[in-house]
Amino acid sequence: MAAKRYREPKERSAELLRLTLAHMGRHAAAFNPITFALWYEYAAGINPTLNAALDQRVSEGGRIDDEVVAQLHAAHIAPIGEDAMSRISTDMQRVMEGLVLTASQTGSRAGAFGEQLSGLTAALGNKDTSELAPFLSEMAAGTADMQSSVDALQQRVALGESEIRKLREDLDRACSEALLDPLTGILNRKGFDQQIAALFGTAPGKGEGHFVVMLDIDHFKKVNDTHGHLMGDRVIQGVAEIMRSTVTNPAHSVTRYGGEEFAVLMPASTRQECAQVAEAIRTRTKAMKIRNRKTQDVLLSVTISGGMAEWREGDDATALIARADAALYRSKSDGRDRLTVA
Repeated sequence: MAAKRYREPKERSAELLRLTLAHMGRHAAAFNPITFALWYEYAAGINPTLNAALDQRVSEGGRIDDEVVAQLHAAHIAPIGEDAMSRISTDMQRVMEGLVLTASQTGSRAGAFGEQLSGLTAALGNKDTSELAPFLSEMAAGTADMQSSVDALQQRVALGESEIRKLREDLDRACSEALLDPLTGILNRKGFDQQIAALFGTAPGKGEGHFVVMLDIDHFKKVNDTHGHLMGDRVIQGVAEIMRSTVTNPAHSVTRYGGEEFAVLMPASTRQECAQVAEAIRTRTKAMKIRNRKTQDVLLSVTISGGMAEWREGDDATALIARADAALYRSKSDGRDRLTVA
């Protein structure tokens, strides 16, 4: 699915886990899911705008504390629902507290073991070997106790890695859900904004370009006024499903941009390919029939209008979308049910 942010295989994600924890340990922010998500995306290199913002903060000697983390998360990573955040935060705190407690206990035992070693060293310097016996007995017991403590720490770390991996999966799922439109299951506006921000971090290949297509259901207000909002929702869901099944390139993404307006983002593609996809969506939408679920009688059909624009050097997201929108409105003014290429 295009909205899925984290595609790393298990081996790579294990490496990223270690890097993430290392970053977290070097800065002042608390060990919580927000901080984890921030540094995971930084380590993975999947969020260019976040990496740039963090690198700038670090290069300027800025303190990466809870306030900065919250600001960067709000600006560059999808928000997470309060319930999910509360649960994951509680679980993360429990895991971290367990690791800290076990490490502290091992440290205390290591200190006691060090004292025993010092005693043995002193006894070895004494010519009277009869005094060695009690120290050797203490060392045997201390060695066993230290080994037991180290084993417990290793088990706790392994368990902690497993629990953090599960929490990361929960965090992935929560982030993905926050980027999806609940009615259609395709990207929402927040998801689109993240996708298009990432697009500007990469240059298209030779003979290719970055394209966006804006699409709008024709006369949608009339659909709602005549058939009601539930029928309007069915139309929106139907168009979204057509888009999802038509846009098969995994690098492309479909979005419910707002209301009855949709967007298709097609990076590193040819103009011909994008126009063909947009036309396929338009013709398949025109062929869609909304039927009475009981009688199967056709209640209505709909059309869509579209505008396509290509990224130009110096464009930001606003400029690119504005050109696609202008092309869309030319389609509307020219009679609807058509695609205009800017």
